This record gives sequence, C-alpha cells and structure tokens, in this order.
Amino acid sequence: MNVVTPLNKLTPADFATDQEVRWCPGCGDYAILKAMQRTLVDIGATKENTVFVSGIGCAARFPYYMATYGFHTIHGRAPAVGTGIKLANPDLDVWVITGDGDALSIGGNHLLHVLRRNVNLQVLLFNNEIYGLTKGQYSPTSRAGTRSPSTPLGSIENPVSAAALALGAGARFVARSVDTMQKHLPEIFKRAHDHNGTSFVEIFQNCIVYNNEVFAEFTAKDVADDAEIILEHGQPLIFGKQKNQGLRVRPGFFELEAVTIGEDGVTEEDILIHDETNRALAGMLALLEPPSMPVAIGVLYCDPRPSYEDGVKDHMDETLKYSSGHDINALLRRGHIWTITD
Repeated sequence: MNVVTPLNKLTPADFATDQEVRWCPGCGDYAILKAMQRTLVDIGATKENTVFVSGIGCAARFPYYMATYGFHTIHGRAPAVGTGIKLANPDLDVWVITGDGDALSIGGNHLLHVLRRNVNLQVLLFNNEIYGLTKGQYSPTSRAGTRSPSTPLGSIENPVSAAALALGAGARFVARSVDTMQKHLPEIFKRAHDHNGTSFVEIFQNCIVYNNEVFAEFTAKDVADDAEIILEHGQPLIFGKQKNQGLRVRPGFFELEAVTIGEDGVTEEDILIHDETNRALAGMLALLEPPSMPVAIGVLYCDPRPSYEDGVKDHMDETLKYSSGHDINALLRRGHIWTITD
C-alpha cells in the first residue's frame, strides 16, 4: 500500500541558502531579501520552479542567497537571459534582479526590450542612485550635483526616472516601494507576480556607505506621511499626516498639483481618484518629486495584455499547422517571398 505523505509548507527560512550574505551592514538589500523570502511563501512558490537572474552590482548577489535556481549573468544582460529562460520553459517563475546602474546604463537597451515585449517575468530594480559595488560612482539615477569619486565637483547630468522610463518603454505594470516598508513591499511583489506580462518594480534602497539617506527627504519616519502618497486603485489621491492633502489636476493645465482639503474652497470631491489603468496619470505620478510634491508609492500602472511567450507559442502552433505535408526544401527554393495558404 502506498502512503501519500503531504508536503510540509515551506517557510521563509527554506528559501535561504547557507551562503554568507555579503552586503554592507545596514544595507537596504537585507530588507528586500527578507521581503522576497516571505513573498515566495505567501504565493506558494516552489524551489524547483523559481529562478532568480541578475547582472552585475550589489543587487546581483541576490541569486546566491535564494535557495532556488539562479543565474548570475553579465552586466546589464539579466533581462535578455531571463527572456531566454522564460521562452525555453514558460512554466518557470522568473525574477530579474538588477540595480540602477546595471539596468539603466549598460543594460538600458535590454531593459527596454523586455518591457516592450511584455515577457511574463518580474523585474525588480534596486535604486540607490549610486554604483555601490564599484565604490560610489554616480549612476543614471544620480541627481545633478551628486558628488562621487567620478564627479568630485558634482554631476552635471540629468537623472533618469526609472518608472517613467518603464512607462515610456511600454511596460504594462509599473510599481514602486521602499526597502524599509516591510508590509508594503511583499504586497507589491505579490501584485507583480500576479500580473501576466513584464512587471517592473522600482525599490528605493538605501546605500549606507556611498549614498546614505539619499531618500530621507521622503522616507524618513518624521516626514514620510507628508512626503509620500500611497496609491490605491479606486481611492482618492490623499496623503499627509492629517489626511487633508491631495492631488488634483491644476485648473487650466494638464498637470497635477497638491492642494489642502478645506482651503481655498477645495473639497474631497476635487481630489483625483487613482486609476491604475490610466497610463497618462501614471506618467504624471512617476515624475512627482519633493519638496513641492509627494513621491508616489505603490502600483502606478497595471493594464495587462497577452504576454510575449503567449504570442511565440501561437506562432509555433501556427507553424506546425502549416508545416505538415510540405517540403521545406521546395518552399525555400521558390524565391525570397512566399505565401502560406491552406
């Protein structure tokens, strides 16, 4: 008689490896790692069907610390490798781990194409506005004026908005969170995982050595309520410690403005309702910056479409349908152009 032994439910510790975690003490990556291990338990992930793919940088150590399959690839190419994995085996759950330098500099082209193709995988971009692994050079997201070993007089370049770039590349899911938001971060990971197609999540992550407190103007506990707006689909865009501030479209202009409910005749009915299917609204939210405006945290945009590998499979099925009974050699010798008919 065969006895079926039920599988024990995995715990976060089951997704941790025996490798020494080699990030600087206090690095925000530790918090992201813990949030991911909890997320995998919550979504019922299995080790054998989960793959983490990374490029180069501090964030790229991630696959070593996850007891799943993993690939530590080359600089900027993690989206391309992730695409190959997903096409080879669509049943695998692929997470691409990257940083602002890895994804937006040498990897910018690869990131653009995975987003526009809508491959069904999750891209997590750890943004600390600096190159941490190579000792503090400015990155594509570093703000003008950033002093670093490569820009001792201060950077003169305009920074890239990762979320705005993702929207411009055609991403169907764009979200943000913060390394210290340990309740919010797993929920965003779950939303990203549930989305069919490429999910892009920007995580504001502190580099305690080379760019400490770079996001403190909106993440510090004493200012976060007034400097962040937590997005919820179908809910008014209200923020502030007293929940009396909100966003509306500035009268006569196609732009957002922050207003105070109860002042200058402003009522809650004037406040915009967040619609995560509205790409134009998502674009405006992605560009909000302190001190005049709050930083948008949460799902900026979610509007699913069929994934890339779904289309590839349809092409393969169509090819098999028409290939039966035909001589491929004769077909190729007919000329440069041919028409497939029943």
